[in-house]
Amino acid sequence: MGMTMSQKILAAHAGLSSVKAGQLIEAKLDLVLGNDVTTPVAINVFEENNATSVFDNTKIAMIMDHFTPNKDIKAATLVKQVRNFADKYDIKNYRDVGQMGIEHALLPEMGLVGPGCLCIGADSHTCTYGALGAFSTGVGSTDMCAGMISGKAWFKVPSAIKFNLIGKPQGYVSGKDVILHIIGKIGVDGALYKSMEFTGEGVQYLNIDDRLCIANMAIEAGAKNGIFPVDDVTREYCTGRYQGTPVEYTADDDAVYDEEYTIDLSKIRPTVSFPHLPENTKTVDEIGETEVKIDQVVIGSCTNGRISDLRAAAEILKGRTLAKNVRCIIIPGTQNIWKQAMHEGLFDIFIDAGAIVSTPTCGPCLGGHMGILAAGEKAISTTNRNFVGRMGHVDSEVYLASPAVAAASAVTGYITNPEKL
Repeated sequence: MGMTMSQKILAAHAGLSSVKAGQLIEAKLDLVLGNDVTTPVAINVFEENNATSVFDNTKIAMIMDHFTPNKDIKAATLVKQVRNFADKYDIKNYRDVGQMGIEHALLPEMGLVGPGCLCIGADSHTCTYGALGAFSTGVGSTDMCAGMISGKAWFKVPSAIKFNLIGKPQGYVSGKDVILHIIGKIGVDGALYKSMEFTGEGVQYLNIDDRLCIANMAIEAGAKNGIFPVDDVTREYCTGRYQGTPVEYTADDDAVYDEEYTIDLSKIRPTVSFPHLPENTKTVDEIGETEVKIDQVVIGSCTNGRISDLRAAAEILKGRTLAKNVRCIIIPGTQNIWKQAMHEGLFDIFIDAGAIVSTPTCGPCLGGHMGILAAGEKAISTTNRNFVGRMGHVDSEVYLASPAVAAASAVTGYITNPEKL
């Protein structure tokens, strides 16, 4: 019986010739990731178990991004704990204010993840790296601790769903619209503990940022991971960047899938996810012109804080100003993206429109800081979750959308189709 891309990566790292769905395996890890929220818990477990060393100080990444720059004393204390641990064990990939970025934007940029690698991270959106042909998935802090000590982790091999992408996206449609469309189709538990494997001739029309966005939100469909095949787009991105040895895996012709879907990218329209679940989707054509009045716009996050996202927003905002009483927060994903956007003149466009530009941070995505909502307020955001209270007060609302739709909405004050500006 053939194997999927994900199953091949897991088999290779477990030292097995083959694996099948449901099988329990122990596999060697190429990278273990934690942030300022999850790493302190892992450190506590590390110390409770009297551990005295890490398996490889070059294969652990600790990225301070959720509440940094520190929003309060508690956040500062947690980061101090991680900083001290990183110093003690000489963790090479510790990143703090000034050198950090939003973890899932930063790690691909740094070349810490790439084709064929196996990565776990104590953050649910670790599945992002499947865009590069890696198997990456979120775990709890205890598993992070075990990975730091042993360099290994237990996995139940996931079954898979195949998404055959055909056609070419049209107009303002981006990777965000593609994944919102898919989640709207299969639901937030439609891929529960399964691998979402994207393939087909339509993949060639998705740039690396689109793929990172799509893989990032696989977890919003309940998936264990999302993964794309390695092609010329992947190779161009990883060449000279990925620090490991790339290994390309393709699914066998007789690989078994629980379900298969054909997604015509040419027919997808700009899509918005309504509160309070990512599956509550509507296209911009289904939303009335003044149906949803918004108070805040957030453009950034590990989902849509890359340079192409900022360019898409700038294209809409150039020469325009924000609607009255609308706040717009732009958050580049990393310091390099921040610098690139600045040198391209995007900051002038944002600031002239009335927006602000933040240092890289997860910030408002999880209701952390840099843009909390009050009761009754509504935000349209390029982030990945819109649960109750996700961005602040439990009586606030979050609508998920692409940078183009978010920027257009900032101009009108209502959720807006960018094609109509």
